Amino acid sequence: MKVTEITNLEFGKMVQAASQKLNQNADFINSLNVFPVPDGDTGTNMSLSLQSGAKYERDADSTAVGVLAVALAKGLLMGARGNSGVILSQIFRGFSRKLADEQTLTAQDLADGFAAGAETAYKAVMKPTEGTILTVVREGAQAGLNAAKGSDDVLVVMDAVYEAAKAALATTPDLLPVLKQVGVVDSGGQGLTFVLEAFNDSLNGRVAEEGDYKPDDAEMDEMIDAAHHQSVQGKLDPNSIKYGYCTEIMVRIGRGKQVQHDFDYDTFYKYLAGLGDSLLVVNDEEIVKVHVHTEHPGKVIAWGQEFGDLAKVKVDNMRMQQETIMEHDDHPAEAEAMPAESEATDTAIIAIAAGDGLAKLFKSLGVTYVVNGGQTMNPSTQDIVDAVNQCKAKRAIVLPNNKNIFLAAEQAAKVTDVPTVIVHSTTVSQGMTAMLGYNPDADLEDNQAAMEENLAAVKSGQVTHAIRDTELDGFDIKEGNFMGIVDGTIKVTDADLLKTAEETVQAMLDDDSEIVTIIYGADTTEAVAQELQTAIEGMDDELETEIHAGGQPVYPFLISVE
Repeated sequence: MKVTEITNLEFGKMVQAASQKLNQNADFINSLNVFPVPDGDTGTNMSLSLQSGAKYERDADSTAVGVLAVALAKGLLMGARGNSGVILSQIFRGFSRKLADEQTLTAQDLADGFAAGAETAYKAVMKPTEGTILTVVREGAQAGLNAAKGSDDVLVVMDAVYEAAKAALATTPDLLPVLKQVGVVDSGGQGLTFVLEAFNDSLNGRVAEEGDYKPDDAEMDEMIDAAHHQSVQGKLDPNSIKYGYCTEIMVRIGRGKQVQHDFDYDTFYKYLAGLGDSLLVVNDEEIVKVHVHTEHPGKVIAWGQEFGDLAKVKVDNMRMQQETIMEHDDHPAEAEAMPAESEATDTAIIAIAAGDGLAKLFKSLGVTYVVNGGQTMNPSTQDIVDAVNQCKAKRAIVLPNNKNIFLAAEQAAKVTDVPTVIVHSTTVSQGMTAMLGYNPDADLEDNQAAMEENLAAVKSGQVTHAIRDTELDGFDIKEGNFMGIVDGTIKVTDADLLKTAEETVQAMLDDDSEIVTIIYGADTTEAVAQELQTAIEGMDDELETEIHAGGQPVYPFLISVE
């Protein structure tokens, strides 16, 4: 079989197949995280990012592949989560810019598109590192260019791109020693390789019309929770919620008395897309799961019944939920995060943090708005843009508090109409220390410089548990044991939480240490934190210690030393 062009129909199938492929393999990609901690989220980030891109592509009203590619890139950018999601968006940004005027794609167009994507991705990263997704896209793109010189068959070119990317992925441990030490390939590169494999399979007719995604209940629930939370966060006025009913259904395909249609994913999805937002639809041969925010839950339910019987129905009135929050102050951190109109400020400070306690701490330091996110729940570019816009300030400063949010924050700063700068805080502790350098009377650039300068004044410690056995940083780490991480390096591992925390603090102290701040998370208690405080005071009776309830997931303790 020979194919000389890709039409809008083929391109759409490629994108949807890739989205399904990432969904299917998100957990596997997550497991490639170098640190064996329960916050590996590359797969989830890439999957949610591409879901956004796929929706934009589906909704684009054009038969021109170039227009569809531009829509894909736009959706990827606005939905990009984590550095891996942003880099994926940049690959398709370059791809779309090169091919924006094309009605269909030839073999040469396809090769040129990937080459432009690789170039754009490299430019998007300040210090490109080989052995990552960048290596994978560069090697794949070069193979595509070489193949296009000798063939006008898009199947030949796409196969060359995929095979070279797969080979490049296998070399990533040789280029990044830490990958070889842990025994994994680069997670972002693996995600991109799945995308290219899906493109290749789709073009070769190896993907069924309805896709081959077998949804996992836990993964679907995680994605629904992320989409739901990010959609409603910050909307403190119940009347500002455009679509008020969070509606979930699960349909057993082809069963029941009201079945009127054979299941077709695109037909099923497009009708629901017209009823609201935050739409997620996944299916296998037997069931389809739906999450959507809508004003017409009855129509969603009735539509599902046209394809099968209902195994699950759940409808929540989000306006009523928000009224309850406002009336009873059940979530003070969220309620306080958004300033009232009378509190509008010239400069808004946006911080990213997970946990009500952390949000309250940032608010007490002068932060205007807290985006609920961080490890395992990286906010998207759109989430950060929305936060900036909702503050209605003349300018904005963003504290990512996580290295994996840097690129999304930087992209948000580029696309928002409000002048916005990033203070590159890698931890919550750094973000809080940065606030001490903020001067409301200074201009944006001076504040950015002063706050960035403060980042070095604090040491950041994190205590969490290992999710697998591994050898890293000279430690033989056992699954379930706790680890103490100081400024990105594992310093301690032990089966006992308190002992791990004590030794982590000990590793952080020096002759200049004066203040130790303990922030305990959702997985431990104030009593354990007080035991840690007593142990620290025993190390040096001149140390000043503070305890705060953070409520953060994943990390029982966040510790700072100044």
